[in-house]
Amino acid sequence: MAAAKNWLGTPYTWGGGNRQGPTRGVGRGAVRIGFDCSGLVMAAWARAGVTLPHYTVAQYRRGLRISLRALRPGDLMFFGGTSTQPTHVGIYIGNRQMIHAPKTGDVVRKSNVLDSKPRMSNYRGATRPK
Repeated sequence: MAAAKNWLGTPYTWGGGNRQGPTRGVGRGAVRIGFDCSGLVMAAWARAGVTLPHYTVAQYRRGLRISLRALRPGDLMFFGGTSTQPTHVGIYIGNRQMIHAPKTGDVVRKSNVLDSKPRMSNYRGATRPK
């Protein structure tokens, strides 16, 4: 979580991020250095010594599934897509908030996720990386 907090304000860029931190994106994201949602998660967890892939669905399939009630800071929350192939991921940081890289034109930010009806209507599950 500390690494993710250090990257608050970093631009979103499609395909951006690796284990070391923000990178130039790919395709339409090649014009800037930053993170996409799964790149942010991969980089933050790498700082804790955990290797995660750079793809939301692969991150979803990798961790231990947990309930909303069991959420702890550092757990991953998944949204959008389908129940087996979510399209967005963020890191739960406690106090009903997550850090995520939302979309093109935005930056890495905190969001009050558990109180957001639009966001939670697309909630697909949570995992604890291992």
